[in-house]
Amino acid sequence: MKPVVLICSQDAEFYLFFSHVLEVDGFATELASTDNVIRHATEREPEAVVLDCQPGSATGLGICARLKGALQTDALPVIALIAAGAEHQQLELLEAGIDETFLRPFAPAKLLSYLSARLRTKPLNSNGDDDAGLLICGELKMQLGRRRVHCNGQQLHLGPLEFSLLRYLIENPGKVCSRDELVSAAWPANIHVGARTVDVHISRLRKTLSPYNVIRTIRSVGYALEEQEI
Repeated sequence: MKPVVLICSQDAEFYLFFSHVLEVDGFATELASTDNVIRHATEREPEAVVLDCQPGSATGLGICARLKGALQTDALPVIALIAAGAEHQQLELLEAGIDETFLRPFAPAKLLSYLSARLRTKPLNSNGDDDAGLLICGELKMQLGRRRVHCNGQQLHLGPLEFSLLRYLIENPGKVCSRDELVSAAWPANIHVGARTVDVHISRLRKTLSPYNVIRTIRSVGYALEEQEI
């Protein structure tokens, strides 16, 4: 069965174009309106949701928040396609839990590449367990496909930025990661992020990991994840 991608848009031409692009690459698509996208996502259980975010509208932001809240899962990737001139929406969508954003115009191949890579990391292997796409550092365990993190057996609830930051640190245990590296790992390439913003999100991450202080500050350089057991 072809993986289903739900496209939420009020623009018929937009839907027809992207449905053609996705279907040529082996996906099935369905159109959802802003009013019924939650019902469609619940009933059809798509592999991903693509939001057509129009400039000057908070629709995409609201739908993203509603999807993440209603479905109570990080396993369903939600992708926003943002119109040129509405770059400010990216940070708002990231805070709302969006998984990926693309600023139009962009090559459709980028969306296809993201979907293919993301769906390949779903935590399913030949035994049907949840260990595929698993990162471990001490008592920290990160399931990439389900976007879940456990510390000392307890599930942690991380925002998308904190998840990306922690993933990069886990993938580079013991390495001193500069703020520039962390920005590249967690934020879109065309968004300017200052050192203070990185520090704020690292502070939030530390608070979530508390009382396990596993992130070490290297003054004037960056941060490192301790390799020892928590």
